Amino acid sequence: MKTNQLKQWAHFFLTYKFALDAVETKLNILNEEFQFIHDYNPIEHMKTRIKAPESVMQKLQRKGLPITLEDAKEHIRDIAGVRVICSFSTDIYQIVDMISKQSDVRVVELKDYVINPKPNGYQSIHLLIEIPVFLTDRTENVLVEIQIRTIAMDFWASLEHKIYYKFNEQIPPHIQEQLKGSADMIHLLDRQMLALNVEVQKHREQALK
Repeated sequence: MKTNQLKQWAHFFLTYKFALDAVETKLNILNEEFQFIHDYNPIEHMKTRIKAPESVMQKLQRKGLPITLEDAKEHIRDIAGVRVICSFSTDIYQIVDMISKQSDVRVVELKDYVINPKPNGYQSIHLLIEIPVFLTDRTENVLVEIQIRTIAMDFWASLEHKIYYKFNEQIPPHIQEQLKGSADMIHLLDRQMLALNVEVQKHREQALK
């Protein structure tokens, strides 16, 4: 690539960094205010990432598309990502609701793998949003993918991801079955921990009366 093209690509990815910064700030504000009002924070922690330029270009090639900034912006929707980790499954929908109500956020797509898990047992919410980034000479609307899941769901997904690549994306059937069984157990664990939390809240409310 020529120097001018490299600079354009670098600036392109910089806008996604700005979008991630904006989303992370929003989530931190919502979490802190929720803590102030309800004495409870739904977000345990967050992770952000931006796809490497090489990864974006390879994905364009696999899709049979030209390697241009315009095609990257239009066809690659997961360049910028935020993973939000919660304590309980109800927190997931609380966060979806809060972020969706932001006046400068447009929800582009929502995939609910909590109510409808993937066949392998994977659970999470994938929320694709569009957020404005105010640059020196213009405003860019940038896509950011937000994945929201519980600590237990994240534990399972992290291990599944490692196993997936260890077997070069071809996981043996008996290991797939064990992973699905583990996902079912994690779903049960999430339900039990939520029920326990509800019980604790009841006792706390009664003690304050």
